Amino acid sequence: MARGVLFTLSLAFGRSAMSAETLQAAAKAGALKPDGFQMKGKHPDLVVLSDRPWNVDTPPHLLDAPVTSTAHAFIRNNGLVPEEIDAATWTLTIDGESAVNRKVYTLDELKSNFKHYTYQLQLECGGNGRGEFSPPGKGNQWGNGAIHCCQWTGVRVKDVLAAAGIKPDAVYVAYYGKDRHISGDPKKVPISRGVPVNKALENESLLAWAMNGKDIPLIHGYPLRLVFGGWPASASGKWVNRLVIRNKVHDGPKMTHGSYMVPAQPIAPGAPAPADKDMKIIESMPVRSLISYPKTGAILQNKKTLNLRGHAWAGDLEVKEMHVSTDFGATWQLCKLEKPVNRLAWQDWSTKVTFPSAGYYEIWARATDSLGKMQPMVVPAWNPGGYLNNACHRIAVQVA
Repeated sequence: MARGVLFTLSLAFGRSAMSAETLQAAAKAGALKPDGFQMKGKHPDLVVLSDRPWNVDTPPHLLDAPVTSTAHAFIRNNGLVPEEIDAATWTLTIDGESAVNRKVYTLDELKSNFKHYTYQLQLECGGNGRGEFSPPGKGNQWGNGAIHCCQWTGVRVKDVLAAAGIKPDAVYVAYYGKDRHISGDPKKVPISRGVPVNKALENESLLAWAMNGKDIPLIHGYPLRLVFGGWPASASGKWVNRLVIRNKVHDGPKMTHGSYMVPAQPIAPGAPAPADKDMKIIESMPVRSLISYPKTGAILQNKKTLNLRGHAWAGDLEVKEMHVSTDFGATWQLCKLEKPVNRLAWQDWSTKVTFPSAGYYEIWARATDSLGKMQPMVVPAWNPGGYLNNACHRIAVQVA
């Protein structure tokens, strides 16, 4: 049987990772020692890939809503959740080689000194879809649900940086947060990444304190985090207490040694990672789409038509067209595609398909971005980190 069919069937019949419900039971029984978080408020069908640090995947059918609820949002951490947070005493420091002035703001000062903005922004893990690579890429074996599009409220990064002043030699804006290294060593930083100055100065780049109209939950970065929509979510630091304006590409933890990088030139599957000089840092994420309804494994009784819907996104770009196929890519059907509610939000799509007869079918989804690039029908070029898999999403359907 073709690998694609086997993979789709494996999705239909479940994955071998713990559900949130199972994890909660294990935690209550003392089998686990959760780090400042016990899946409270999360849907029980989320898939826990690891609990130290927390990495939690979302089944695609739980991402059906136009705005992702907090209960359904995936979790990707590189370090441990901060143990003690007092929002009343929290401060944000802005400094660095290319900062004109050093500034320190409390949360109240950020809220009172700068205008507030709310945007719906898509954040996707750079390793979303890693579980489909062969051989496997290094890291958590994500399915296709490490993406969410929530509403974020905060102040623009560019307004805060402007208040500090940016020198002409500025190249990068990086963050530091209060998360802890998994070793427990307080001197070690688990992750410190950033973005080029131009990305930081976009209107939609936020220092956010609210997620879907409420305080950001602890696991998602309370009380303050960055949101850089369209780029790998690792650039959007959580528990942020410092922004650094650099005069070079940032070199903090998870910015070197192949982290969130892909080879500049294609390499053979399983080949060792090249030196950093032969790698490129992941920036805007590639075009991608998701079938959110129906759930894979759906059985149609006494009917041959099916309404489909989902979402599509393309990093910094928009999606231009959306198609689906029910015959393994032999023919494609154009879908209705909505415009994004704001720049860097995902786009909803919908269509109706008709099956010629009873039997097993796969539905494939393929998006095309505003530059004409479309999703591949198979997993793209292999890389050691298992990043940037934007192959067509597939679900299995049985017409009875």
